[in-house]
Amino acid sequence: MKSFKEFDINDMKAFEPEAKVGLIATINPEGLPHITLITALQAKTPSQMIWAQFTEGMSKKNVRTNPHTAFLIMTLDKALWRGKATWTHLAKEGEDYEMFNKKPMFRYNAYLGIHTVYYMDLVETYGREKLPLANIALASLLTGAAKSGAGTGAGEQILRPWGEGLFNGLSSLKFIAWVGEDGFPNITPLIQCKASDSRRLVFSTAAYGKELDAIKKETCVAVFGLTMDMEDILIRGTFTGIRRYRGIKLGAIDIEWVYNSMPPKAGQIYPEVRLKQVVDF
Repeated sequence: MKSFKEFDINDMKAFEPEAKVGLIATINPEGLPHITLITALQAKTPSQMIWAQFTEGMSKKNVRTNPHTAFLIMTLDKALWRGKATWTHLAKEGEDYEMFNKKPMFRYNAYLGIHTVYYMDLVETYGREKLPLANIALASLLTGAAKSGAGTGAGEQILRPWGEGLFNGLSSLKFIAWVGEDGFPNITPLIQCKASDSRRLVFSTAAYGKELDAIKKETCVAVFGLTMDMEDILIRGTFTGIRRYRGIKLGAIDIEWVYNSMPPKAGQIYPEVRLKQVVDF
């Protein structure tokens, strides 16, 4: 994939609206991938990106311990931009802080306004892409036809019915991230991904096959699921490789961790976190 060191200045306007999908993939202190929905992600200059924080979450902590990130921006017309960037610093005042807080989405936010702006230097981007809709449709049909043969058939429930429904929804968007050999995350659309049961996700490689084939067996991956109502869920698990189920080649991910990143309170869902008694007020 051809890469560039700067954004095309004609593309930068497309990043400004809040009505888009903006994703940032980060690396946690354990070296594992994480994906966060940040619609306030845009280009400040052809070589610098900015995004804003109004809720707490793991990505904001992750970039402070490991500044290597990957990003994905998808507009309503299904145009796509991806790349890698390095977090450099943050600000709690200034022109960018004022700009974000004047946007309707944050000016009238039901929770809080923007309180921090994050800055990233662009490392590389790949220019404007279009979703390969025909390939995605084929991959989705293949995944749906074979997913029942890929079930684990044992063990405690991990994904709740709502989570399974999100990953199996016809209009849901899904994206996968993993840490590459260069130390940066990679992020790829995985719209064809579905839940074979509550413990496993599967996907055909008929769409984005070259990128997905590059993921090594036993790699820890993160998969982010998102609905058109902006409901989302994040799982992390082990990529167990590509094999045939019901005669169809599917990649499989065994789920090990589930996270809710929706406001107002982000937090781990699985493994369950035990409640602690409050003794100090």
